[in-house]
Amino acid sequence: MIMTVLGEINPDDLGKSLVHEHIAVDFSPAENQIPFTHELRKDIVNTMKPYLEEIKNLGFKSLFECTPKYLGRDLVTLKELSQTTGINIITNTGFYAFGEYKHIPLKMRNYSPEEFAQIWIEEWKKGIDGTDIKPGFIKTSVNHGKLGELDKKIIIASCMTYMETGLTIACHTGEKECALEVADLVEREGVDPSAFIIVHADQIEDFNVHLNLFNRGFILEYDGIGSKPIEYHVDLIDKAIKAGFIRQILISHDAGWYTINEGGAKDKIRPYNNISIKLIPELYKKGYNEDIEKILLIENPKRIFDIKK
Repeated sequence: MIMTVLGEINPDDLGKSLVHEHIAVDFSPAENQIPFTHELRKDIVNTMKPYLEEIKNLGFKSLFECTPKYLGRDLVTLKELSQTTGINIITNTGFYAFGEYKHIPLKMRNYSPEEFAQIWIEEWKKGIDGTDIKPGFIKTSVNHGKLGELDKKIIIASCMTYMETGLTIACHTGEKECALEVADLVEREGVDPSAFIIVHADQIEDFNVHLNLFNRGFILEYDGIGSKPIEYHVDLIDKAIKAGFIRQILISHDAGWYTINEGGAKDKIRPYNNISIKLIPELYKKGYNEDIEKILLIENPKRIFDIKK
């Protein structure tokens, strides 16, 4: 099954999907998150609804919203946007360690992996923040370079949560040292690499690192499409496919970003359309046919995010 903010759906109903996007974010520290008022939610919905309607018109049915708790996750907003647009929105559980841990409450930073995992497992079993809405995946992150002790605890806790819930793990890396160390840790914890997504893998310039992770069975997410000249991602995807790893690639934009702590920053919001209007046409020019879109945007998300427990 796939778990959306409106409830469980059959994986066949996921359809064409964007696997890494944001509706709203708040980069304030965990202790200073801006409260979601009725007025704030209304402005987010009114601002972001047209962007979701655009991707619906482009044939997309689902969007994975990758904003964790203490970074601006709000279930009421996501549920309203899903209801009003007809787009399946999938939210997450997990904590965000990147940014020197400022999005993990100070009182929790000495928690054990078991204590972190229990929080996330409870969200799966009972619902998030007193609602009946359940997460559809685990979203976490680590800091760049050598992993700190808290980074390691967050990854171990994610693995524990996966073992209990079956929720796929998506981990923000974007740098080769932390990505490889995370991969080693995941393997030591006994998690199948096919259930673990290396987020922002397209920021890792050394393609040998991509091959290392692919060969071990990990999923690589090329999710910055539109943030660089489109040729960069066309060439990267082409290279990964020619190496034989089309079934281990996810693509998205890491776009949206109504930034709450900047008053919405509406002039900085990026649309979710570069895959449709730029990437896919360029892949067609390289000789790919419509199967490329079917595999990368429908079949891979459906298989990778399917909750089997």
